[in-house]
Amino acid sequence: MEIVIDTSAILAVLLNESAKDQILSKTVGCTLISPFSIDAEIGNAFSAMFKRKRISFEMACEAIKQFEIIPIRKMNLDLTESLKLCEEKNIYAYDAYMLQCSLSFSKPLLSLDKTLTEVARQLKIKIIELES
Repeated sequence: MEIVIDTSAILAVLLNESAKDQILSKTVGCTLISPFSIDAEIGNAFSAMFKRKRISFEMACEAIKQFEIIPIRKMNLDLTESLKLCEEKNIYAYDAYMLQCSLSFSKPLLSLDKTLTEVARQLKIKIIELES
């Protein structure tokens, strides 16, 4: 099975957060896909963590090394369709890219982002659910 995985789920694994084990069990044997923007989004997340003093540069570098070995198939998207989602759903571009990836390739989405999963449900995208 192929799954669109978003930044929140990847970061949960990289940073050893509480959802890590569930994410790993839900993705075993699956092919992970994301838009090409995933690299920039991971970098953006770490820069935000620097501002909040949540992570050191060294920790981020180690997490990036781990990220780089995760087999993620990075997909091209239709930018116009993604921006259409931004305008229609009043969401950020990074969120629209994830949603567009799920829509374009008819794949379920794995995300910890409540806003993203709410919009995904509105769009009838299947969500890979994690237990609370």
